[in-house]
Amino acid sequence: MVVKICILRSGNIGTSPVLDLLLDERADRPNIDVRVFGSGAKMNPEQVENVVPKLEQFDPDFCKFISPNPGAPGPARAREILSEADIPAVIIGDAPGKGKKDEIEEQGLGYIIVMSDPMIGAKREWLDPTEMAIFNADIIKVLAETGALRLVQNTIDDMIAAVDAGKEIELPKLIITAEKAVEAGGFENPYAKAKAIAAYEMAGAVANLDMKGCFMTKGFENFIPLVAAAHEMAACAAKLADEARDIEKSNDTLLRTPHMKEGETGCKRCLISKPE
Repeated sequence: MVVKICILRSGNIGTSPVLDLLLDERADRPNIDVRVFGSGAKMNPEQVENVVPKLEQFDPDFCKFISPNPGAPGPARAREILSEADIPAVIIGDAPGKGKKDEIEEQGLGYIIVMSDPMIGAKREWLDPTEMAIFNADIIKVLAETGALRLVQNTIDDMIAAVDAGKEIELPKLIITAEKAVEAGGFENPYAKAKAIAAYEMAGAVANLDMKGCFMTKGFENFIPLVAAAHEMAACAAKLADEARDIEKSNDTLLRTPHMKEGETGCKRCLISKPE
């Protein structure tokens, strides 16, 4: 059986560019078929209304909608449309989505809220395409190396397994904290685990500073230092996450969880070994 998955993207958070790739890292997983539809950088209601109906063309077993701030007008409209569709759907968003989790549940949707997938410093006086790409690279590194992306992957894989087994899908209700992320990260060294927690929490703090710089501070001479500082924090968080991973490498205890021949998840720690 091949499980059909539709991913709808609106705007961008750090998790967005790799969401489909987490499920099929070698492009050879036999038990899934994934389609991705997106509205690009914009996430207004009109873009969402053009994108969300495309899932019906693919007729998936379930759908993922990923965007910043699930409470914003565009993502809120997407939730309305998905709640009326006869397809199991999960909303994936950043920290502002935590305040909408009850509303999401009432709409009959699941959710995955990645708490430390922070807002970017989106001020024209600061942000150019290069800075945008660097920021997203740093955040992806933090989310990957702390275990947050593995937890996203595991959660979706559970849904795939349910469809594969002919069972009813249990929609996730997941808020990814630092503790949950590092548990999925599988750290054996306590110092590595501490560094991973620090990296995840630091990335979460980036959003507060960028929010202050983008919406609460007037005058470019005042807000540029704030958003610049936030991006420096993101870079430092990425370095901490690297350090956590390097400790596990030095002990030859780094956890790897590749998808196997039939699509199930394998596991290995020793570098010179095969996953089981």
